[in-house]
Amino acid sequence: MEKFQTVLSLYQKHHNAIGYGLVTFLTASGERVFSTVVFSCPCSATWNLPYGLVSPLVPALGLFLLGYVLSARTWRLLTSCCAPDARTACRAGLRGALVCTHLSAASAVAPLTWVAVALLGGAFYECAASSAPFAQRLCWGRDPSCVAQLPLVPCKQANMSKVQDLLKDLKAESQVIGWILIAIVIIILLAFTSLMRCTSPVSYLQLKFWKIYMKQEENILKTQATAHATVLAKENVKSFFDGSHPKEYNTPSIKDWQQISSLYTFNPKDQYYSMLHKYVNRKEESHSITSAEGDVMVPVLDFVDSFDISTTAEL
Repeated sequence: MEKFQTVLSLYQKHHNAIGYGLVTFLTASGERVFSTVVFSCPCSATWNLPYGLVSPLVPALGLFLLGYVLSARTWRLLTSCCAPDARTACRAGLRGALVCTHLSAASAVAPLTWVAVALLGGAFYECAASSAPFAQRLCWGRDPSCVAQLPLVPCKQANMSKVQDLLKDLKAESQVIGWILIAIVIIILLAFTSLMRCTSPVSYLQLKFWKIYMKQEENILKTQATAHATVLAKENVKSFFDGSHPKEYNTPSIKDWQQISSLYTFNPKDQYYSMLHKYVNRKEESHSITSAEGDVMVPVLDFVDSFDISTTAEL
């Protein structure tokens, strides 16, 4: 039992890193299966380039869009910007553009992994780079028939051994580009993370406390929402079968749900740890909490909008 608690504690402490690591592993594994089972270069001067580009890039685009769909921040952004009383504030503060930038960075993990693994494997690049547009560069100073034979190289059908040996050059180029892409991503990630921490108005220990609070708020909100929904559902079903009017229950209004579902903004004057925290401490009943003077978007606090009431019934 103690070992299980230790493992659980480690997971809760490093769940973001574990999550990104799992996504990277599954994406890399999926790419290798795809390139081995599905991908088959046509070895045609006409089709090598489009086939070699579309095969890795379309799945990468799908993974990128899937990252948007699975992120709770996407739907909070839509709630903030698409609500009738929030459109002006959203556009004026350019919050949507900033959040989209953060969402794009987070969603790019899986597609960049897919492309990097594809380049390290070399099959897609070998197919695309052996097409007619690249033939002049690769066949420079070689036999004139090299241009016609080059598209057959990925299928190992080239008649000339010297032309077939170009397959090694293509794979080497692909792997070099793949490693360069990985290095660039790592450098940008480190620079961006360091910049966020340096410009953060919140200290390291307070940030740790903030994450603990958000986790507890998420768990309690889910428990309370489940209990409230259960009582309300039981009362409505009971009234249906009894033919009576249900008892009145105090349920948050549509506007209340919209306000706590909006994007979080940090204000140094009033320190609130979430939109729910800000909502219950509002000064007036009719006061909107979605926008106030001094509110700013802080990149290091983007995890506040990532918490959600997850249920097993969700699609």
